[in-house]
Amino acid sequence: MGGAASQLPKEMVSEYQMIFFFLSGFFLRAHKRFSELQDRDSLSSRVPMEKILTMPELKSNPFRRRICHVFSTSEPNDGSLTFEDFLDLLSAFSDSATLEIKSHYAFRIFDFDDDGTLDAGDLEKLVNCLTGDTDETRLNPEEMRQLIKNILEESDIDKDGTVNLSEFQHVISRSPDFVSSFKIVL
Repeated sequence: MGGAASQLPKEMVSEYQMIFFFLSGFFLRAHKRFSELQDRDSLSSRVPMEKILTMPELKSNPFRRRICHVFSTSEPNDGSLTFEDFLDLLSAFSDSATLEIKSHYAFRIFDFDDDGTLDAGDLEKLVNCLTGDTDETRLNPEEMRQLIKNILEESDIDKDGTVNLSEFQHVISRSPDFVSSFKIVL
């Protein structure tokens, strides 16, 4: 997708700037990065998840696959991204995104079974992503049970055994470094 095909009309740049949380310089860098990820021999406007995962900004993120799945609009959801999906991802992870937007997407990333709540299974997967899912780093079953119990005691306001989006956002609102750490810089 090099050459003239990767040049964007000024009207399109202006339109995207109004929709997403970044300036034209960032937008042009995002377009260049997306174009570099595209298969030059493919007619598809999607970049496969495996190529997205090679980006240095995502390569070491333990939630990289979930990030692709959350932002992908493909059917079935294979984690591939269109340019608009890619812009959504970068917008949510930008410095300009609000706490509400960042916490909404963080919740969706941590909701591994996509059921709209964080239950014990989601929390266990979240912890394993953060600690590493190896014998050396994995918590033993009792430690995991205790940690999940503590998380739910702190976060589950309605005591239904899960954390919903509003409960998650309440917890995140008390974490001053969340907004500055939930970002991807191109």
